[in-house]
Amino acid sequence: MRSVFSHRFTVPKSAIDLNGHVNNIEYLRWMQEVATAHSAFCGWDLERYIETQSSWVVRSHHIDYLRPAYAGDALTLITWIAGFSGQTSPRRYVLRRDTDDQILARAETLWVYVDGRSGRPAEIPESFRECFDVITDEALALAIARGRPVPA
Repeated sequence: MRSVFSHRFTVPKSAIDLNGHVNNIEYLRWMQEVATAHSAFCGWDLERYIETQSSWVVRSHHIDYLRPAYAGDALTLITWIAGFSGQTSPRRYVLRRDTDDQILARAETLWVYVDGRSGRPAEIPESFRECFDVITDEALALAIARGRPVPA
């Protein structure tokens, strides 16, 4: 299903800060990477953005750090689109550790669709909207990510 996208990876030593756990900036980097990968998976890769002369910019990020991650941890970063409203779209993320299924962080980014010609916010086109299901419920998104049955 294209509505939820998951990326599994192992925390590299280079992501660790002086406190011995993952540096905050790494979470942001991982969020951007998984959002870009999800977009490409659904047909909106770099070439399509260039072709349509459009892009996305961040209006805001919010991250709740619940537990630390460490070098060598096997993690899964799950993302989905939580809505569309004119020129903006909130995207949510859950980062979990694979070994104990603990949620390490929850996050949301408010993305703004931008016309590449003017550099100004623009209406999100229907051709983009139709490529993504909107999921407002985290429990549903996590069930989909885990391949569990979804209530009708």
